[in-house]
Amino acid sequence: MEKQEFWDIYDEHKKPTGRTMKRNDWILGPNEYHLIVLGVLKRSDGRFLITKRKMNKAFGAGWWEVPGGGAMAGESSYEAVLREVREETGVDVSACDYKLALTYKRDAGGGDNYIVDVYTFACDFEQGDVHCQEEETDGFMIASAEEIAAFADEGIFLHFNSIKAVFA
Repeated sequence: MEKQEFWDIYDEHKKPTGRTMKRNDWILGPNEYHLIVLGVLKRSDGRFLITKRKMNKAFGAGWWEVPGGGAMAGESSYEAVLREVREETGVDVSACDYKLALTYKRDAGGGDNYIVDVYTFACDFEQGDVHCQEEETDGFMIASAEEIAAFADEGIFLHFNSIKAVFA
């Protein structure tokens, strides 16, 4: 039996309300949000680790993205990004130089409002270090900023307009 995942509910200032929701329940009201984290892994040669979403995803099937996902209840933003990157790519970024590069908020309606924390990690990893989570991804690429922008131009890179500054 699959374990039920819970997310904390935050206010518009990214402060926990003390309430939780079941993952993908979409019960959020106005000025209520769940937290998503993204991890942008950049090597010293200027290339980035991106993954391709499974074709069975409800949104963005087959699109490219950076690793990330929902922060679980009780988990800090940083703890969540470390977990998500490791789960989705097999890469442990806990010893890498990092920064919280940006945060943005979306009022998506339908009970799915979210705040996104985007972290950048400076770390040298090799292709052999990457072991993608088969349930989540259809592979990966170590891509240049130009290749990522080309996917965005095709309309197949998730969150690009919101996070493109991290690829500069």
